[in-house]
Amino acid sequence: MVQPDITVICDEKKRGYEGCRGAPDLVIEILSPSNTTIEMERKLKLYQDAGIREYWIVDSENNILKVHCFRDSDTLTNTYKSADTVPVAIFPGFSIALEQVFA
Repeated sequence: MVQPDITVICDEKKRGYEGCRGAPDLVIEILSPSNTTIEMERKLKLYQDAGIREYWIVDSENNILKVHCFRDSDTLTNTYKSADTVPVAIFPGFSIALEQVFA
């Protein structure tokens, strides 16, 4: 079982008193010094297998965001720096300026 730092659930039917029923649309993990590479690789696989559409890893120590978009069996991965603006794949036309995130 994993507990992401932030989840976005777009389908109202997936929301319940116990949390999300099924896979969230977007999962955001904020790295801490205790996170290991093996742990993050395991979570990446778990989230992909669970049907999550988008997975973000926030590295606030280095002001980097890694975005994984899952489409069928494909994974598209992009890395962004603090001066970049990040498109949010689950919300076409919406983007987030990372300067505000890492300020």
